[in-house]
Amino acid sequence: MVEYSHTKKVGSAGRFGPRYGRKLRVRLRNVEMKQKKAYKCPVCGFPKLKRAGTSIWVCSKCNAKLAGGAYTPETGSGKAVTKAIRRVIDSKNRQI
Repeated sequence: MVEYSHTKKVGSAGRFGPRYGRKLRVRLRNVEMKQKKAYKCPVCGFPKLKRAGTSIWVCSKCNAKLAGGAYTPETGSGKAVTKAIRRVIDSKNRQI
């Protein structure tokens, strides 16, 4: 049973109290939620991928170690590059 929480709305940014402004605390909370979340491992498929350090992600199930973004395993630009590569490969396969 969860007792009374002093940081129900603000989450991990509650440690700053009223300091630094609301927008900065909300932005920090969102970044910390993203980096502490368990992501799906691209190797084994289980949601066990956790951040080990800046841009280093480790799966606790299969011990795969990956390089990714600082706060998420895959960056927006990385997704765009992957899509472009898939598109080129598909177009070459259609030509053959």
